[in-house]
Amino acid sequence: MEHQQENTGAQNNVTPNTGKKVWFITGSSRGFGRVWAEAALKRGDKVVATARKLESIADLKEKYGDNVLTLALDVTNAEQVKATIAQAHAHFGRLDVVLNNAAYSLVGTIEEASADEIRALYETNVIGPVAVIQAALPLLRKQGGGHIIGTSSNVGQITFPVIGYYCSTKWAFEAIHESLAAEVKQFGVKVTLIEPGAYATEFGTPESLKFTQNLDVYEDFKQEFFGQLGSMEKGDPNATADAVLQIVDAENPPLRFFLGSHCLPGVRAAYNERLKTWEEWADVSSAAQGNVK
Repeated sequence: MEHQQENTGAQNNVTPNTGKKVWFITGSSRGFGRVWAEAALKRGDKVVATARKLESIADLKEKYGDNVLTLALDVTNAEQVKATIAQAHAHFGRLDVVLNNAAYSLVGTIEEASADEIRALYETNVIGPVAVIQAALPLLRKQGGGHIIGTSSNVGQITFPVIGYYCSTKWAFEAIHESLAAEVKQFGVKVTLIEPGAYATEFGTPESLKFTQNLDVYEDFKQEFFGQLGSMEKGDPNATADAVLQIVDAENPPLRFFLGSHCLPGVRAAYNERLKTWEEWADVSSAAQGNVK
């Protein structure tokens, strides 16, 4: 169950941007983080852009001057997260949009990944964003509101083989944000999960991918999977900026929002299949309830 008002159409929920917003964005060096940071800056908003390597976002400062604050941030370093959030808030006086975008994918089958690789993936994709949220929330409560946005994925709703652990981080990410939405609504804090499909970003580059060991038994399966991935139609990341700005400006933003035209058909098919299975086994499920009162 979603705990926020459902979006009944952008035209009914979007209000004009009456004031400049202050954004805090992780993973601003490339991909969606870069696109959305620049979109906010181009319209006159202020942005705290963060990345692991400060030099990767130095050009933003050159282009946008005092409207941007660039800071180095490793989201797996909880103390650095707290200090960076505090510095960002002190610099601009408030934070209106807190956008968790930093993440990477672990490529390998369930059997191939090591425990250390799985832990490291969760540290960046799940624990890191939680650290950002926990550091920002006291400030958002004190100022009377804000908008927490998490870059999830359509694989937060469905799964693919070979990237199963990455999918699992997005399922965890989704559950955390859905619970969060119910908890912080009372403080005027909004929560949105942005769920992109396949886009032509740098997410497929070595900087955003890590690979497990390779077991020969999976080689043919993985080659077929990679061939299917390579043939998928990919969206233009620059085309997403207007949609994200509409979400940020909406008076009643959705808890979940798909980016791209391919997500909804795939998720609809997956849920139809799940419902079919649950219904087929409904009598067995109900019998397992027992008669305890």
